[in-house]
Amino acid sequence: MNRVRVWLVFQALFLLLCMTNSETAEVRDALVMFLEKINPQDAYGRENWGWNTSSDPCNGSWKGVTCYANSQTIKKIVLEELNLTGILDASSLCVTKSLTVLSLSSNSIVGEFPEEISRCNRLTHVYLHGNKFSGNFPASLSNLSNLKRIDVSDNMFSGEIPNVSRISGLLSFLAENNKLSGGVPEFDFLNLQEFNVSNNNLNGSIPNVGGKFNESSFLGNPGLCGMPLSNACPLLPPAKKTGSSKKDHFLYAACAAIGLVIVSLIAFKLIKSRRYKEKKRTANKGFQEGYTHEKVSSTSSESKATGGKTSEFSVTSHETGKVSSSLVILSNPIANGLKFEDLLRSPAELIGRGRRGTLYKVILEDGSTLAVKRIRDWDISKADFKKRMQRIDDVKHPNVMPLVAFYCSRQEKLLVYEFQQNGSLFNLLHGSQNGQSFDWGSRMSIAAKISEALAFMHGMLQACGIAHGNLKSSNILLSDKMEPFISEYGLREVENQDHLVLDEIESFQENNSNRGTTRKNAFKADIYSFGLILLELLTGKLVQNNGFDLARWVNSAIREEWTVEVFDKALVSEGASVEKMLNLLQVALKCINSLTEARPNMREIAEMINSVHEYEEKSIYSDP
Repeated sequence: MNRVRVWLVFQALFLLLCMTNSETAEVRDALVMFLEKINPQDAYGRENWGWNTSSDPCNGSWKGVTCYANSQTIKKIVLEELNLTGILDASSLCVTKSLTVLSLSSNSIVGEFPEEISRCNRLTHVYLHGNKFSGNFPASLSNLSNLKRIDVSDNMFSGEIPNVSRISGLLSFLAENNKLSGGVPEFDFLNLQEFNVSNNNLNGSIPNVGGKFNESSFLGNPGLCGMPLSNACPLLPPAKKTGSSKKDHFLYAACAAIGLVIVSLIAFKLIKSRRYKEKKRTANKGFQEGYTHEKVSSTSSESKATGGKTSEFSVTSHETGKVSSSLVILSNPIANGLKFEDLLRSPAELIGRGRRGTLYKVILEDGSTLAVKRIRDWDISKADFKKRMQRIDDVKHPNVMPLVAFYCSRQEKLLVYEFQQNGSLFNLLHGSQNGQSFDWGSRMSIAAKISEALAFMHGMLQACGIAHGNLKSSNILLSDKMEPFISEYGLREVENQDHLVLDEIESFQENNSNRGTTRKNAFKADIYSFGLILLELLTGKLVQNNGFDLARWVNSAIREEWTVEVFDKALVSEGASVEKMLNLLQVALKCINSLTEARPNMREIAEMINSVHEYEEKSIYSDP
């Protein structure tokens, strides 16, 4: 008997717990009212959707409703392409306090977007595009402080854009193809990922978009002016004809001052343009004029005691007449017959400039093309530099760009590589792709090959303490067959985007700690940078502010439970496996862990990526 009582008590508690965790009768009644108003002409259809006051919205029978697994409260309402013709009753809808996603896209909903929408204060995503909404935006929309994405395009909204720009964390604002008027508010354009207000009736000057969005986001608004549109905004409004006064004199003086500024700017531009042409003309003459303090004093010398591996060409100082340095030709087929004079007299095109060096494209007389990296201000002796470069050359991997030659003097250093016509991974992700496909399979392949190459280099050069030091997507070059190469390996002791690691290294050095500890953290810095490259491949977004912006954004997305939205839309559109992208994302997060000791080494990372890559290939071959 006691057992029966215990069982009855347990059942009662269980039912009470279920009732506590499920949506209340008030919520169910309100949602049924919401559906009746948004779909007033199809009572039979509503019955088939399972929306009724006697059932639980979270038992899977309510069409378009998704709930939180842990609390059995409503998380999403998605009713798209259902020919809904009624009005949006936000008062009823927002009785559901836990709602985060509302999508009513591609219907025929009419009327206004009600002010009561602000009661749904947990909303993060609102999709209303492709309906027949009219009237003004609700001013209360700016009170939705959790809002991440809003799409109200292809409606008939009028009036001004509300001040949703003050919502921190807003990622998308799409309102094209409406009848909006007024100006464009000052959005946080650096944080926005999507923005479009084209084909409205907006006017005035466009705020500074920071180069994030092009003219397609603003076209079709005859009253708009300023960048990125081609029509510039007027400097001053037309002056009114009035009698002579102090105000007129002030206006004339202001106009004169502005005119003087404009003339000065034009003169400055002309001078700058002339200097640029002079520099370009100098560059096209080759490196010779860049080396006015040096001249070639000999042709070639015999191979040194390196087993015939290198040959050197001496360069004599113009001031002292003494041998100051030499060009070292390494064991590379491209270097056959290469002389320092060839570099000096060949036309050179400046293609890149960084904080500590420049990159040139050099075309030799035989038509072959080289890339020459010119480095300044590296405090390393000539002997150590030569030893370092030759040690790196000894360690060869098919996905690491081999050196052709190098040169070292007191003032600067040169490194010569084979030029890669297809540019860098950075350009492929963020610039012109020249019609080349960059699908999920290609990105996965690059991640696998680069991880293997970096793991190999770390393993071979760990004892020497030579990490890459400046790993980033612009240093991943692509061959004519789209094979990836790590370039510029070991050109700095540490020049990395991971400030957490660099701060530790500086602290170690200040405290005279052992060199082994510093070397170890330099390799951990490479791992952080590789993690950022993985994030670029997955999101398609730029690495800015030393990588912290991208890393912070991804981690924020994961905390907000919209992890899938971090992935590049091009990958999602092609149908790439979300599971596999999530697996690679987990690897990236391990790499950018703020605790350096918690980061795996490159061999472990390569194995993790290869397991994802191999699973990818098996899935492809096993598909019918």
